[in-house]
Amino acid sequence: MVVLNDSDSEDELPPGWEERTTLDGNVYYVNHYTKGTQWTHPRTGRKKIVNGDLPPGWEKCISDDGKVLYIDHTNRTTTYTDPRLAFATEYKEMSQVLRQRFDGSSTALAVLHGRDLRNKVALVTGANIGIGFETARSLALHGCDVILACRDVEKANEAIKLIQQEKESANCVALKMDLSSLSSVREAVEQFKQKFKSLHILILNAGVFTPPYELTKDGYELTFQVNHLSQFYLTLLLEQAIKSSNNPRVVVVSSESHRFSSIRTLEDLHPLTLSPPAYKYWGMGAYNLSKFCNVLFAQELARQWPSVGVFACHPGNMVSSSLSRYSWLFRLLFAIVRPFTKSLQQAASTPVFCATAPELEGLTGSYFNNCCRCQPSNPSQDPELAARLWTLSQDMITDVLKRDKNNGEK
Repeated sequence: MVVLNDSDSEDELPPGWEERTTLDGNVYYVNHYTKGTQWTHPRTGRKKIVNGDLPPGWEKCISDDGKVLYIDHTNRTTTYTDPRLAFATEYKEMSQVLRQRFDGSSTALAVLHGRDLRNKVALVTGANIGIGFETARSLALHGCDVILACRDVEKANEAIKLIQQEKESANCVALKMDLSSLSSVREAVEQFKQKFKSLHILILNAGVFTPPYELTKDGYELTFQVNHLSQFYLTLLLEQAIKSSNNPRVVVVSSESHRFSSIRTLEDLHPLTLSPPAYKYWGMGAYNLSKFCNVLFAQELARQWPSVGVFACHPGNMVSSSLSRYSWLFRLLFAIVRPFTKSLQQAASTPVFCATAPELEGLTGSYFNNCCRCQPSNPSQDPELAARLWTLSQDMITDVLKRDKNNGEK
């Protein structure tokens, strides 16, 4: 029996041990005393992996005897130690997350600490303000090319200026997209395709909360169309760009409010419940329903697009943002609870975690809160409901496209 020396850190290696990585990112441990190797940490018994790009200035190569070497061109040094080991993540078999690295107090920038997102392209809806802005900002500050898809291009450009004041080289682009109009979504995607061939990260963040009853020009209730239908349409239009990327992710920003949706069975789910008439409209009910649709959509998208990592998430409760702008009562309530809720950076942590965390490989279709995988409501996990919503959403979009075509021909 080998007795290991005491250590202040359970992750600290005993004397004579060294951490290395294989070509595919698996971490293994070398015992220089016995000349042996093993996959598990000699103290904790856990396994680890590394993922993502090497830091700037580093290069990986193979020596003549088949060993993996890392060259630091900046300092002109060569080592067997993978520089990404400082950010290695634990895992166990069957792709289950072994340990939670972040929680409700974590920020998006903390989630991305040490990550290099250069050569990645992300599109974030509703990115000019609030959680969407902090999400776009955090990705851009770590080298990601970020498209801010917003209804107001001027506000999007103002947001980009703020990001570039922090990092002059930040590559951000404003894209006009009004989610109350399917034709605007379609035009925005055409503009996207003129500049970009692939999309690594799609974050469906935009949303409205308890606005007065309004029908969009497409004829649907505003909350349902903005929070679900248009972003469903956006995702489908971007299918080729997403699937042509390496390890793409789609993150659907939902809410714990999805648990209060009135939808429970297939009989409850039909066009008039999704987009009700004025006399049946209740702002909070419409919001809860749209967030329920977000989780169902993520479930079905994960099933239909198995090569894409798809996640739904809750960013935080009553986070101080412009979400409450439609109601003086909610503005007052949000202001009262502001000292006790997450900051915008903390609220952006879970969407950013879902979009970038390497340990989520194989967990597509999952729901996250506080950077932790958890169970959504039972109805939102019903595959029949998810498939039904998908079909209804497609039919509702088709109806608008047919109507637009007929109007154009007249």
